[in-house]
Amino acid sequence: MRGFYRMVDKSELVLKYRLKGDPKTGLIAATFGFFVGFAAVALYGPTAKVFKEVMGLSGFLLGLLVAAPQLSGSLLRIPFGAWVDKVGGKKPLSTLLFLSIIGMAGLSTILLLYYPTNLNIGLYPAILIFGILSGCGVATFSVGIPQTSYWYPQRKQGWALGVYAGLGNTAPGFFTIILPFALAALGLTYSYVAWLLFLLVGTAIYLLIAHDAYYFQLRAKGVPRGESIEVAKELGQELFPSGKVTEALKISAKIPRTWALVLLYFTSFGGFLALTTWFPTYWSIYYGFDLRSAGILTAIFFSLLASFIRVYGGSLSDKMGGEKTAILSFALVILGAFLLIITGAFIPKIFYSSLLGSIFIGAGMGIANAAVFKLVPKYVPEAVGGASGWVGGLGAFGGFAVPPILGLFVDVFGLVGYSLGFIVYILLALMSIAISIILMKTYGHS
Repeated sequence: MRGFYRMVDKSELVLKYRLKGDPKTGLIAATFGFFVGFAAVALYGPTAKVFKEVMGLSGFLLGLLVAAPQLSGSLLRIPFGAWVDKVGGKKPLSTLLFLSIIGMAGLSTILLLYYPTNLNIGLYPAILIFGILSGCGVATFSVGIPQTSYWYPQRKQGWALGVYAGLGNTAPGFFTIILPFALAALGLTYSYVAWLLFLLVGTAIYLLIAHDAYYFQLRAKGVPRGESIEVAKELGQELFPSGKVTEALKISAKIPRTWALVLLYFTSFGGFLALTTWFPTYWSIYYGFDLRSAGILTAIFFSLLASFIRVYGGSLSDKMGGEKTAILSFALVILGAFLLIITGAFIPKIFYSSLLGSIFIGAGMGIANAAVFKLVPKYVPEAVGGASGWVGGLGAFGGFAVPPILGLFVDVFGLVGYSLGFIVYILLALMSIAISIILMKTYGHS
């Protein structure tokens, strides 16, 4: 059969099976869908100070609130990432965007009805629940990873995934810059309404431009699995799923390397998510910047930096190998956290040293994020979607777990706790370096 397809022009196969899309448009659609879904998380960091003041929240409750979107945004990555191995990426990603719309609609309604005079601590559980729902869009990441991987050959995985994750990750940075201006022009309530409209329009655009990799299109048309694989191979697809959601999760869960990558991603991307929401509070409360300045500092010197450098991190991982790249990047995280602690807790506040610390952490996390997912298709090629679910889901859980811990440092140590909390990142980065060295020594250079 394969010999027959070699004699058939690729364009004829596309016409014969009525296939749509190509790797380039597949990458664009996945990146756009992730960008739209990730945008909602940008609201929580810059507006956290407002919620803290209006509702009288403790440091722990504040940390829990800003982390709320990360709970669903992390845990839902596991089943939805694996679901891609069954049906492709379009249906799972669309479902997550719809759930995010429900959450943002609920938050907007609460603010329309109760903000500012009646927004009290009694509404905290409802805000938390709708925040968790709005975070479903963050889970689109683990859908887009296998969706992109199935479009591209192995030799281009690092670049394609770096572009996808790097550009998609810019959403919090861009919207953290925009939000203070929106708050000034529209107020808190209508800023949330504007974000709801953005989600609605973005979801509609994604539905129009997104197409699954050829194998999934063929399977959806009822073409037998064997024939679908043969046709897709002729059209350039190299990776193929096991075909069952539970099987993809089980296969990847039995591979120890999957769990090593989970821990690495907990530090890099989970840590990134946590600081995306925590840094605006840090700059505004600890250094006394206004909301607009705190948001811009976070966006430019952390979120956008980490996102754009992730593209470079993908190419660097292709050249150096994922393990070596991870070791170097986590060393940058340690350096950045050390600067933030020293220049805040043990000597008088030095703003520019703290800013440099945030730059080092952002650069380290961005490069490490690319390095980790460079290793996913290498270590778990038989279940990329399942592994992406575990790594992206449990790894991103750091975005939910870390902010309340940082809040506890504030509750225990007072204002200086905003600086001392970065001890957490030194410990996480040291653990990640040790794991990366073990991977490199045990399984060889990538």
